[in-house]
Amino acid sequence: MLPPALTLLLLLGCLAAGSGTLSQDESQPTTSDETVVAGGTVVLKCKVEDPDDSSLQWSNPAQQTLYFGEKRALRDNRIQLVKSTPNELAISISNVVLADEGEYTCSIFTMPVRTAKALVTVLGIPQNPQIFGYELPIRETETAQLTCRSSGSKPAAQLRWKKGNKELQGGAPEVMEDSNGKTFTVTSHVEFTVTKDDNDVEVTCTVDHESLQNSERSTSQKLQVHFKPTATIEPDPPYPREGEELRLQCEAQGNPIPQEFLWTKEGSDVPLNLNTNRVLTLPFLNKSDSGTYICMATSTMGSVVVRYNLDINGTYLTHEAKGSDDAPDADTAIINAEGGQASGDDKKEYFI
Repeated sequence: MLPPALTLLLLLGCLAAGSGTLSQDESQPTTSDETVVAGGTVVLKCKVEDPDDSSLQWSNPAQQTLYFGEKRALRDNRIQLVKSTPNELAISISNVVLADEGEYTCSIFTMPVRTAKALVTVLGIPQNPQIFGYELPIRETETAQLTCRSSGSKPAAQLRWKKGNKELQGGAPEVMEDSNGKTFTVTSHVEFTVTKDDNDVEVTCTVDHESLQNSERSTSQKLQVHFKPTATIEPDPPYPREGEELRLQCEAQGNPIPQEFLWTKEGSDVPLNLNTNRVLTLPFLNKSDSGTYICMATSTMGSVVVRYNLDINGTYLTHEAKGSDDAPDADTAIINAEGGQASGDDKKEYFI
């Protein structure tokens, strides 16, 4: 049988041990990991149920004390006290930079000292993307090769392409670490065959990243496509009469727009006008004006030839315009050329 004094000491030791186990759980500080965008503000909270008359402390990844209780320990005005009670110590760090990333430690100086870690992840915001590889106008049927690049993202951003409202499939992205060793530059390439319908269409590169918080950053490049000209001949007036003036206008489209126009009459090698005049004027229509009139419109992308058939038969004038638009049939009009007086024998105006 143990002496009474020894029995009392053992009993006290057991009680102390039991009390220590309970206190250890209640005196363990708790924290949470935080993610913040560079330039933003992060709040670090540390809580404890039983502070055991001890103060809480926050220290940075370099183990420098930031706050001990409500007392500032580091001269950094970005770090401010949010809340200090026996059970909680909360601080904020504003204008966060990439170097602020790491594990922060909350400590309570009981016996033994207890700690909790909070990992702060800083997201690097990607810069506005830039498009390279397109400088001069591109000719139809050629292949456009464009490059999009964005730096400064952490983690690496995603890039996507659109032409007009249509998604373009880019190649596998290239990811390179920036010189700071923390952020990344992402590059994407895309290529496609252009048509004349792509002229003035915008190709857009957009960067997607979690730091942008439901917004996006993008840049666009408007395509300038050079394509072959097309043309039609428009008569003015539309239904001319014998003895009247007829103006034939060569309407040309293309990129670049044709600036040279050459009018000739089939069967003659003599030009009817200067090369820059798109309008041919026949001042007084008569039988000698019958024939096929040819307009050749020329741009740096080539030439297009369109024809206009004019046939004056006695008192009746017919005209027919044929262009280069692969129309199956040209329009023909037959018009009463003697004042249009109504009679049973007069020809009526009709279109075929």
